[in-house]
Amino acid sequence: MNGQPELTVIMPVYNMEKYIAKALDQLAKQEDPNFKLLIVNDGSKDKTVEVAEQYRDKFRYFRILNKKNGGLSDARNVGMANVDTPYFTFHDGDDWVEPGYTAYFVRAFHDHPNVAMVSCGYFIDSPHRHNKVVGSPNDGVLSKLRTYGKMTNIFNSPVKGYTWNKGYKIAVVRKYHMTFVEGLAFMEDQIFNVHYIANTNGFYYNAVPLYHYWQREDSMVHHFNLKMVPDNVKANWYVWKTIFASLIEQKKEHKQDHTNQNLISEGNNNERKG
Repeated sequence: MNGQPELTVIMPVYNMEKYIAKALDQLAKQEDPNFKLLIVNDGSKDKTVEVAEQYRDKFRYFRILNKKNGGLSDARNVGMANVDTPYFTFHDGDDWVEPGYTAYFVRAFHDHPNVAMVSCGYFIDSPHRHNKVVGSPNDGVLSKLRTYGKMTNIFNSPVKGYTWNKGYKIAVVRKYHMTFVEGLAFMEDQIFNVHYIANTNGFYYNAVPLYHYWQREDSMVHHFNLKMVPDNVKANWYVWKTIFASLIEQKKEHKQDHTNQNLISEGNNNERKG
């Protein structure tokens, strides 16, 4: 595909020396290679950057941003601040994707120009389980209420609150000055997504799996620590507070629209009587 890239893939990395080669190998095999790859190195202490540099010639647009360690949310925020394409997505350094991954986001936004976010399906892979598809193979444009439901579903949702199976519009992020909350042990991605949906209208998803989520046994997410307890309470409070406020505001807007339509209708009737 020709022309300027429309999609940026943001890959925040920290000590991904053992995994990043597979991630980049698969990204280099995309059906649509016309995208920008932005690797944000969050102060890695291993050879992550050295491994990544070996792939520079395999991508049309390749950039590494080196920063001091500030955590995943900070790395994502730095990545978003450097996006100069209409659309972007996130890709974890220890995961990998199917060949149609980048093409999907651009095509989905083109096919559904009125939506603000698009989402694809995913696999869950682990040392003991491979290629488990999450959710049923369906798709559609959803209301805010149904979108929130699929984002917060802790069971078999093909959407959930992840960032790596979502496509975003950079114009939305800039308009609402959106950033990821820093200092949380987890759920910062769901908070961001709920905030994003609350400020926009239109969400499209297709559950066809294109992303492989690798559940590492040494991942911080799968090891309990005391910080997770208050962070879980804080994150869930923010998520549900945002959802309820959004739905209440939407109800008020619908009520006002209905009132305005009635006034217009009554005005037209009076004109006909006159």
